Amino acid sequence: MHLRISRLLPSLVFAATFQFALTQESRADVRLPALFTDHAVLQRDRPLPVWGWADPAEKVSVQLGSEAGEAVAGMDGRWQITLKPQPLSKAALTLTVAGKNTIVINDVLLGDVWLCSGQSNMSISMGGFLAAPGVKDDIAAADLPLIRQFGVMEHFADEPQTDVKGEWLPCSPRTAGRFAAVAFYFARKLFAETGVPIGILRSAKGSTRIESWLSQETLLNTKELEPYAKTMRESLSQWEVDKSAALKSGAKPGSAEFPPYPFGEKVRRPRCVTLYNGMIAPLAPYGTRGVVWYQGEGNAGDPKTAQEYEVRLRTLIRDWRTRFGNESLPFYIVQLPAYREPNESPGSGEALAYLRESQRLCLKLPHTGMAVTIDIGEAADIHPKNKFDVGNRLAQLALAADKKIVPCGPLFRALRIDGSKAIVEFDHIGAGLMIGHKDGLKPVVEATGKPLARFVIAGKDKKWFWAEARIDGTTVTCSHSQVPTPVAVRYAFSANPSVANLYNRDGFPASPFRSDDW
Repeated sequence: MHLRISRLLPSLVFAATFQFALTQESRADVRLPALFTDHAVLQRDRPLPVWGWADPAEKVSVQLGSEAGEAVAGMDGRWQITLKPQPLSKAALTLTVAGKNTIVINDVLLGDVWLCSGQSNMSISMGGFLAAPGVKDDIAAADLPLIRQFGVMEHFADEPQTDVKGEWLPCSPRTAGRFAAVAFYFARKLFAETGVPIGILRSAKGSTRIESWLSQETLLNTKELEPYAKTMRESLSQWEVDKSAALKSGAKPGSAEFPPYPFGEKVRRPRCVTLYNGMIAPLAPYGTRGVVWYQGEGNAGDPKTAQEYEVRLRTLIRDWRTRFGNESLPFYIVQLPAYREPNESPGSGEALAYLRESQRLCLKLPHTGMAVTIDIGEAADIHPKNKFDVGNRLAQLALAADKKIVPCGPLFRALRIDGSKAIVEFDHIGAGLMIGHKDGLKPVVEATGKPLARFVIAGKDKKWFWAEARIDGTTVTCSHSQVPTPVAVRYAFSANPSVANLYNRDGFPASPFRSDDW
């Protein structure tokens, strides 16, 4: 037996040495994140970051179109090269990355890249709405190879990740069913209007709160979020105590005996940061044109939580702008659609109404916009089927950033009191105000003879009454016989303001609002 072992030792040593050499050789290979693969869309007209990994101190070169650059990998193996801006390219380019090995990425376009994120109304694909009017026909006609989607695989992570799983898909009748429905219609409209290749980074997950999409560092260090941060710190402290005890007892990380991460899916104390770690952190600093955000239902449990959403969304916008290295990164919000049975009380203040108000107030941040969708919701379905208008209204915001066109429907600007009348002023009246009607996927039409609905009015006693409202040129005048001295007006301020009908003549609905802070 000893002899057999002795004879085997040289072979075993050789095998181990060979395996070690293979390991060293594989470590030497330059690697790229999954974002940089065939069919990728890269951001035109802006500095273009390309990054990856190699051996420490390894020299890496990158070539794309007319631009090239070099870098040396750091001690952690990461390298990054920022190429100079290049113009739009519909023609396929080759991205070549070379170190000790060479990687060639084919069929690369230069266009506009949009990060589309949020919860289920963003994540559901075209294939999930096959019963909706027009969707099957839209998929069948989707021969749009210059529109592409990178679908980020859902991943809850305890720590910020460096890469994601996903692939770039050129849009075709075969692949369109896998595109996020909102993102598909958004991209299709933009491409039809501009001819610019569109890349969609789809990174969304259903049933999520906004806190899951914020970084841990930001949540812990934002003064306005201090009550939430206090809970996080207490949870982390307890976890460290439990973890130390588990390690002393011999439990191994990942085992059933080891305490689970306090912010994850097993323990929600609170549930936060894990989707940022797994699905946003690895994307930065990929060059992007902007962000489209459709989320909020998860934070609309009660009016207080819904009102707290404003600071969370403002924090997320600033956080992501910092992570992607662009403080003016456009950020377009989908204001939540109508949902649940209509409430006929003029004083109703349901959580969804406050959530929409929080979304509207975030427009105070520069380079933001909001697509209003109260007219295309469904009382019995939190996932309304009409994603066509959602995508088109989002595209209008993006187009308006470069063109002199109205970006959206009327937005509350100010309230003036003139005796017994309350006069509401708006931004974005476009071609003028009108009473409108929306029927399915058809364009909005003027509803001649219909009364202006869903305005309420109150005095200092805070008693609300359905207002007698009328359009006066560029304003709306509200009054009520029992409110001789009005101080406040609200519009469409309920979960389902089903007959709200103020539009501009460009066909976009007015946003719900309240002039008070009661």
